[in-house]
Amino acid sequence: MQDDPSSTASPHAQAAREAKRMEAAELGIDDLFVSRLVDDFYGRVRDDDALGPIFNSRVKDWDAHLGQMKRFWRSILFSTGEFFGNPMLKHMMIPEIDRALFDRWLSLFGDTLDTLGDADAREHVHSRARMIAGSLLNGVESFRRSHAASA
Repeated sequence: MQDDPSSTASPHAQAAREAKRMEAAELGIDDLFVSRLVDDFYGRVRDDDALGPIFNSRVKDWDAHLGQMKRFWRSILFSTGEFFGNPMLKHMMIPEIDRALFDRWLSLFGDTLDTLGDADAREHVHSRARMIAGSLLNGVESFRRSHAASA
């Protein structure tokens, strides 16, 4: 697991991060799990008829993207605080994105999780993916409504 990059975190924040790390570890979710999840999932995405063209037209450096996604998922699952980025903005700028594509993303994510860990670990990660997808979809739809109203 990555070291906590924020050495100035409060004791409360450090304790919360450690609790999250322990919860994940108890489920068998570790760096290797995250690495396999990200590598396998994005392999499926790249080959997918619906999602592949969208990702392949935007991602120019897959190694860098995979590294960023591993930092993202470690931050989500372990509270490493190592991810810096704006997923909402990235998703708002994809004109093709809609509920059906989010559903497809979640389906591929679930299929990938089915090959990893035990049922509790899979549900732990999948529940977070569903929350993230819902939040991103709501943000994209809200962004579009506000821009359609002002047009």
